[in-house]
Parts: sequence; C-alpha cells; structure tokens
Amino acid sequence: MKIDLANLPDEGQMFEGEIAPDIFDLAEDDASPAGPLYYRLFAQRFDSEILLTGNLKATFELTCMRSLNKFKQTVALEKAAVSLEIAGEGEIDASEALREEILLELPTNPRAEEGDEPVKYEIDPKYLAVDKSTNDGVDNAPAQDGPNPWAALDAIDSNDQPS
Repeated sequence: MKIDLANLPDEGQMFEGEIAPDIFDLAEDDASPAGPLYYRLFAQRFDSEILLTGNLKATFELTCMRSLNKFKQTVALEKAAVSLEIAGEGEIDASEALREEILLELPTNPRAEEGDEPVKYEIDPKYLAVDKSTNDGVDNAPAQDGPNPWAALDAIDSNDQPS
C-alpha cells in the first residue's frame, strides 16, 4: 500500500485494496497465507507522522495443535490503527506495517475449533487425569529397574540443613 504524501489531502483520504500473499514471507512449516491481505484504511497526516485507521483482514492455513490437521482461519482487525513516521514528502509504503499488524494477531496455539469452519474434537476421557477412576483400562508405567535415583535425597535429614 503506497501513499503519495504530496497528493494526500489535509483532511485525509480513504484507501482500499489488497496486497499479494507473498508479503507475509513465512517459513514453509509455519502458517501459510490462503489469500491476500485486504485493507480499507483512512490515512491522515499529522506533522511528522501518518495515521492509518480502519480494517485489515487476511486468511491463513494453520495446523491444529491438538489434531495436527490443517484448517483455515481469518485474522480480521476491525479497528486497526497504524502510525508511521515520515520524513519529508514523497511516497511511503505502509505494506510492512500492515503485515506486522496481521502477523501479531495470529494465534500462538492454533486450534481447529476456532477456525473459519470450526471442527470439534473429542478427547477420550480415559486419557484425562482430572477426577478419573484408576480402573480405566490404561496400563500404568512399568516398574523402575535398579536403584532409585532420589533415594540419596530422601536419606537427607531435614534437621541437618544449615540455617
């Protein structure tokens, strides 16, 4: 998104369009953009900065942290506000700032339940540890062979410790 400062009216101007998905430049095993970054922003100049306010939206293909299945999730900022410092006249490119705003909103632990088409995954209750019966059919861990590595610590008398 390029803004020509020389032609920007004092009262501001509305900009609307899209930026190609390759702007995101994400690692191959990371989230991948499923479309362009859409913007509808009002730009207004204030002394040595330009303020962009409005809407940003981009759709990504993510991997669910629970099921490892791929799903799509749209990141939408309805009240985005981006401030850019400017030096003099000319043209500025706000694309990188818009990219950063969207990437900061990506979920750190994506779950398919929160995707554009939510998928509900059921966890078998026998694998949950909270308030479960000990007779659930899940085998216990095998007994440890050899000496207990914690035995030396258990042998220390708490009264022998310096104060």
